[in-house]
Amino acid sequence: MADRTTQGSIQGGADDGQVDGIRTFPFPVELSVGGVGMQVGPMGADRTWHADAPLERVHRIDFHVVMLFDGEPVRHMVDFAEYEAAAGDLLWIRPGQVHRFSPTSEYRGTVLTMQPGFLPRTTVEATGLYRYDLPPLLRPSEPQLAGLKAGLAQLRREYEDTATLPPSLHAAVLRHTLTAFLLRLAHLAASSADAGRQAESTFTLFRDAVEKGFATNHSVSAYADALGYSRRTLVRAVRAATGETPKGFIDKRVVLEAKRLLAHTDLPIGRVGAAIGFPDAANFSKFFQQHTELTPAAFRAELR
Repeated sequence: MADRTTQGSIQGGADDGQVDGIRTFPFPVELSVGGVGMQVGPMGADRTWHADAPLERVHRIDFHVVMLFDGEPVRHMVDFAEYEAAAGDLLWIRPGQVHRFSPTSEYRGTVLTMQPGFLPRTTVEATGLYRYDLPPLLRPSEPQLAGLKAGLAQLRREYEDTATLPPSLHAAVLRHTLTAFLLRLAHLAASSADAGRQAESTFTLFRDAVEKGFATNHSVSAYADALGYSRRTLVRAVRAATGETPKGFIDKRVVLEAKRLLAHTDLPIGRVGAAIGFPDAANFSKFFQQHTELTPAAFRAELR
């Protein structure tokens, strides 16, 4: 469940709006410490939502929400795409985006909300606050996560400390501290997007190469060498795109072709194996059975 900070933010006030039947909730400055345009605090299971804004209901917000998770994996919908965030991951939801909390997930960690007008224009541009092309789900490395956690902890301390500075200076310090955190976050978001595009490009080249060569080439290393990538780079790219290993991707394509030939031709089983890179019929039968739990003959018999 969301904490009181998120709850108050997304509940909104009397001037809540609707776009295409989806409610939009404004940032409630009056609920912030000192009335500033941001809030930061813990998420926890002991918080509940206002009856008008249940967690599972799709809604929009007109402010930013950044959630840093430290509990069990959480499923969260942003712009009608489902994301699963684990401990150490962040979700960055921007103004106007449609999202929905999962009623079956337990939200643990720290949540930051901020009003768009709280930061000056130069900071907004430098931190990419309106880069809707960037992914909402971010997975920092250990050093990146350490920096983000430290920045968020410092921001929370400054946010809660209203006794040592006058209000104007308190707000100024918050803006500077928030800017430092957002610069780290923006760098992570941009680098994640670049890595995603690179992985997609690498996978596309690999996929095309497999499509051309699967009948004779089943070697991950051979594909990596031909494409000019290290085996590790290829593994990362294929996992990011499909959730599989390169070897698993190759084998799946080979099995698909074997099934097509067994189902739609009368080629002898030995010839089917040879057509997809198994000159030894026994090796083909063993490979096919490992991946389908059927022998080639049994598979063909089931279809006829």
